[in-house]
Amino acid sequence: MEKIKTLNIAARYKQSSNNPMTLIKEANKGLNTEEFFRFVELSGQNPVLLSGYMNLSLKTLSRYRRSKKKLSPDKSEQLLKWFAVYIKGINVFGNIESFNNWLKKNAVGLGNIPPITLMNTSTGIDLIVDELKRIEYGDLA
Repeated sequence: MEKIKTLNIAARYKQSSNNPMTLIKEANKGLNTEEFFRFVELSGQNPVLLSGYMNLSLKTLSRYRRSKKKLSPDKSEQLLKWFAVYIKGINVFGNIESFNNWLKKNAVGLGNIPPITLMNTSTGIDLIVDELKRIEYGDLA
């Protein structure tokens, strides 16, 4: 049941992750703050860590959630890209647990640092996706 729920949440973001113009349009509309909490549920990651990567406190995000405030375009883009990373990671590793384990281990192709530490910037997210593509195609050199 949990796996189906996870895939349903991730599937909502697949179109945005495949098309940069769709990503920009969605980000400019602003995601509801509730989507941050859906991502936390999907990923199983620490909400304090993730809110810090967005340069917002969890308390602020909770307040935004209660008032149904939308995220700014840059925060929305970051969150959409996080969903894209998880879509790719689940596809490459086969399940969310294996992907989460990989995110926390030093990755040679990413300078021997844990990939999760790169999720605070757009470029870092892109590097993670590139590394996932290399893993997918067996290009680990």
